[in-house]
Amino acid sequence: MGQKANPIGNRLGIIRGWESNWYGNRKDFAGKLIEDHKIRAYLNARINKGGISKIVIERTLGKLIVTIHTSKPGIIIGKGGGEVDRIKEELKKLTGKEDVQINILEIRRPELDAMIVGDNIARQIENRINFKRATKLAIASALRMGAEGIKIKLSGRLAGAEIARSEEFKQGRVPLHTFRMDIDYANVFAQTVYGKIGIKVWICKGEVLAKRDLNPNFVGGKAEMGGERRGGREEARGDRRDDRRGGGDRGGRGPRERRG
Repeated sequence: MGQKANPIGNRLGIIRGWESNWYGNRKDFAGKLIEDHKIRAYLNARINKGGISKIVIERTLGKLIVTIHTSKPGIIIGKGGGEVDRIKEELKKLTGKEDVQINILEIRRPELDAMIVGDNIARQIENRINFKRATKLAIASALRMGAEGIKIKLSGRLAGAEIARSEEFKQGRVPLHTFRMDIDYANVFAQTVYGKIGIKVWICKGEVLAKRDLNPNFVGGKAEMGGERRGGREEARGDRRDDRRGGGDRGGRGPRERRG
């Protein structure tokens, strides 16, 4: 089951929240769902180089609140906030609503966001960079920022090969069956001259033992502490090595003395 179900949908209501928050009855549920899809498709096409990770949509008493999670807030805000105002007016025309609010949340560690990592690999493949080099750089960056594990799978005519194949790169641990494990997932496409290449990214950010806020705009979690925890381990290892070399305070024998 863990290999077949979407890791994000599998954890909804446990450690993750829904990206669309509103109530719909039988009459207007389908309309709201289609409208959500149109908003996300429009914003992703309108700001295709804005480093968008996810778009959270909330509806309260006729008010539409759109929260954009991005690694490049400056591109979306624009000079003096002019770009946001233009996007707001365009969303009003698209949805037919007068009360539209746009919030922008910055992702401080884009190396730990599966959507941004997948998008970066896709852009590099489209620019003729070797897919193995791009993937290995992404894996190294994620582990350096504190991820417990990362898995990337690419499928298609890799490097322009005549026969399509799939290759998987994995480092660390990515336990998909453990629901309390915070795993971010994304599925991205790279459009090349020789066809589409599919890119799947799984990033394990650590275990969530305490009760987590299921608000999709919640920023934080164990991944934020990953770098510090890893650094502490390295320091401890270094101290043990020093103790072994010089005897240290562990009661070692130290260098041998020559007997006369």
